[in-house]
Amino acid sequence: MSAAPEPFDVAIRDESIRLGQFLKLANLIESGSEAKEVIAAGQVLVNGEVDQRRGRQLVKGDVVELGGQAARVSDESAYDDLPW
Repeated sequence: MSAAPEPFDVAIRDESIRLGQFLKLANLIESGSEAKEVIAAGQVLVNGEVDQRRGRQLVKGDVVELGGQAARVSDESAYDDLPW
């Protein structure tokens, strides 16, 4: 079994976000209908486990994997110290 991909951070504004919305925000999928398909097919991992609930609430620190890519839910305020 191959090692999990290194996740990239994707900032969210609120305390949580639904799995289907996060997949689109992280550019792991193109549309909401695609989110429904890949989640139902068991292709999405949340924190290393298959999750088939499109409405699953993700919180900061959760890692979502799909198609060899991984994205971590992060806090929008983590980017406030950038120089631009």
